Amino acid sequence: MNYRVKLLNCVMKFFIKTVIILFIPLASFAQDTVRLKHQAQAVADALLKGDYSTLADHTYPKIVAQMGGKEKMIATIKQGLEQMNAQGFSFADATVGSPGKFYKAGTEIHCLIPQRIALKSPNSRIVNNSYLLAVTKDGGKFWYFLDINRGTYSKIPQLFPNFNKKLVIPEPTQPSIQ
Repeated sequence: MNYRVKLLNCVMKFFIKTVIILFIPLASFAQDTVRLKHQAQAVADALLKGDYSTLADHTYPKIVAQMGGKEKMIATIKQGLEQMNAQGFSFADATVGSPGKFYKAGTEIHCLIPQRIALKSPNSRIVNNSYLLAVTKDGGKFWYFLDINRGTYSKIPQLFPNFNKKLVIPEPTQPSIQ
């Protein structure tokens, strides 16, 4: 009888350790997902508010460098939005969905997040459903983003030499006019 009690205790300890080992990573993953979505939505909100500094801070550093640095990037964004506004277009809405699976890519972690951006014009509303490529270099504390559009889709191999090919990025789609 004593042997059965010891065996039962051993099995229970093993079961508890297994549950802890399995669920602790899931809890931290959920927290990272919440942090990631929060940062992605903050960037979407910054776009709507005209907070160009936040946009630049969360843009993948290689893109910022290609644009000539943060100040030049901000100037380019401002100029583009002024031209857009002059033609009667403005941002109506920007939202992000739930992050997808995380992929290790060299020293970075990558993830796709669906996004929906709506523009309004005098005669219509243009809705674009696409993805953000989220990238972290510090294990998920701070995230950078790259809007996956026709221009950036083909540049993924140059921007991310260690890109994990298991992360399949859908080809960009055309916006819809409503």
